[in-house]
Amino acid sequence: MTPANPAALELQLHLERPDFSLDVQAELPAQGVTVLFGPSGSGKTTLLRCVAGLEQARGRVRIGQMLWQDSEQKIEIPTWKRDLGYVFQEASLFEHMTVQANLNYGVKRVRKSGSRQALESAIELLGIGHLLTRKPHSLSGGERQRVAIARALATQPGLLLLDEPLASLDIARRKEILPWLERLHRQLHIPVLYVTHAMDELTRLADHVVLMNNGQATLSGPVAQVLSDPRFAMTMGGEAGAVLDGTVAGHDTSFHLTQIRIHETLFQVRQCTLPPGSAVRLHIHANDVSLALTEPFDSSIQNRLQGTIEGIHDDMHPASCLVAVRHHDQHVLARVTRKAIAELQLQPGKSVWAQIKAVALAGY
Repeated sequence: MTPANPAALELQLHLERPDFSLDVQAELPAQGVTVLFGPSGSGKTTLLRCVAGLEQARGRVRIGQMLWQDSEQKIEIPTWKRDLGYVFQEASLFEHMTVQANLNYGVKRVRKSGSRQALESAIELLGIGHLLTRKPHSLSGGERQRVAIARALATQPGLLLLDEPLASLDIARRKEILPWLERLHRQLHIPVLYVTHAMDELTRLADHVVLMNNGQATLSGPVAQVLSDPRFAMTMGGEAGAVLDGTVAGHDTSFHLTQIRIHETLFQVRQCTLPPGSAVRLHIHANDVSLALTEPFDSSIQNRLQGTIEGIHDDMHPASCLVAVRHHDQHVLARVTRKAIAELQLQPGKSVWAQIKAVALAGY
């Protein structure tokens, strides 16, 4: 038997309800953001609540060296003793207290050493220093969630749980808080379980993805690997695509473009403010990728890369297929008709050029 990885999040959970069954076994990274992704009713929030001990599931929950639950050994650590921070869809702040008092309450409750420094770090990380004297009723939805996250972080948790923190916000407030969540993603050194069904949150924030469907984890792995997996693409339909990791190579101010380098390939995207050398992600939909046997020059589609077909898979409609194209250690997906596959004689191992009509720089 392979020994458990002491640096991982081990989840083995089973829960039965009259109309729903949760049955999940997963080993997740003990660092970075793991997104629990899937449609409403797939079991994402239920799984999160089981990890927190708010739902009475059977099984095992181990966070690094912390064993929170083991039904066989009759170990069941209550929620209030689990070293976690939990942020709900609606920020549950005390309305009669100032922001500062709300934050202080969370710190006093756990009584850990270094709590004052942790609180100051959380305030700086979430950019809420100017809100400390205000009451929650005067805050925007995005500000309330930033305060709620800061309060959770100030308790110095070993694990942070975020249950669709943007679900109750309108588009403007979502845009307001997403950059702060990205900052959290870059600077936080504890594992995060993040529930969402929004693709933009997935592509911007996830290091690791668990695809949930009907109470089961049907797919799990690094974000680039999962998004380029045809099984994920089948689930997402029109939103199927892939993410590519690159760096900002420079800016073409005359055409208001930014160049993104992925290995030897340069992509052109709408100009952003990131300095050269910044790590970025490109989100490319399968519907926006076409394939050619030779490099296309006379085209308005200027983003292209050369790669090798790694696989051809069934799509949601029998008229089309999903073609996985490998470019060095990364992949793009192209949605191509079966007729085109036959006429171009596309098959695994064949070299092709992928033309990419639209490229989204995640976060911009």
